[in-house]
Amino acid sequence: MILVVGGAGYIGSHLVEELVKTSEVIVLDNLSTGHEKAVDPQAIFVKGDLGNERDLKAVFNNYPIKAVMHFAAYSLVGESVTDPLKYYENNVAATLKLLKVMLKYNVKNFIFSSTAATYGIPNVEIINEDSRTQPINPYGQSKLMVENILADFAAAYDLHYVVLRYFNAAGASGSGRIGEMHDPETHLIPIILQHLLGQREQISVFGDDYDTPDGTCIRDYIHVTDLANAHIAALDSLLNAQNKTATYNLGNGQGYSVKEVIDTCEKVTGRKANIIIADRRSGDPARLVASSEKIRQALGWKAERDLEKIIDSAWKWHQSVQ
Repeated sequence: MILVVGGAGYIGSHLVEELVKTSEVIVLDNLSTGHEKAVDPQAIFVKGDLGNERDLKAVFNNYPIKAVMHFAAYSLVGESVTDPLKYYENNVAATLKLLKVMLKYNVKNFIFSSTAATYGIPNVEIINEDSRTQPINPYGQSKLMVENILADFAAAYDLHYVVLRYFNAAGASGSGRIGEMHDPETHLIPIILQHLLGQREQISVFGDDYDTPDGTCIRDYIHVTDLANAHIAALDSLLNAQNKTATYNLGNGQGYSVKEVIDTCEKVTGRKANIIIADRRSGDPARLVASSEKIRQALGWKAERDLEKIIDSAWKWHQSVQ
């Protein structure tokens, strides 16, 4: 069985929907930000906390776990700055408890969801896995800390792991059953679509004077199902002994500006947005675009869905739940 910690959240639930097609899956989630209804009915759901050793041991005692996939981190950059204790307790200390229990039960395969935030403000146009890691907020720092812990555990305890640093996950499941449900919502594409559905009065663009072709920030967007399939490819590489340790970027390899995303949302929906130009946000890099060439060469994975397909899937889902 595969244990998916945080499998009721946005990315975790999309992974579970794909993973149940080929594996037995158990989901552990405390539902602090996830939704039990998002968990695929073919998976076993257990309500429990990453930081509670009793909850973890109960799962490992009751089920034959052969690998763990970790999606249970807090991930709001701004909140990590105002409440770093919350982030270090959950993202680092609780993850250590999970790894401790895994080792106790001799489970050595681990997939870790990391982030582009580990790179901080990059000094290159296209980020690859060898680019400098210099986080500028506690969220990114907490993820990099776990990456370093995994390397130490691999050396000391023969832990096998894959770190996946992904960029901007977006879109909704092709089944139409699940999509992006954050509260509060902080991601650009759902914010635009909520506005175009009449749920928000306007869209704020934070700065239009960056050193980019249209002055707005450029980001790399990846469909959440493409992301899920990358996790499954990484898991297979561990279970088949193809990898002992690896770190991969996950992105489209192409950047889209905020204005381009808004334009594409308008094209897909046939609706016009009310845009307000606001001040820049502190720490926002002008450009964050990933090279995913390493995982393509190693595992044969690449993103299949472009920005228009990402937005089209999200639009269908948002319309279904309004």
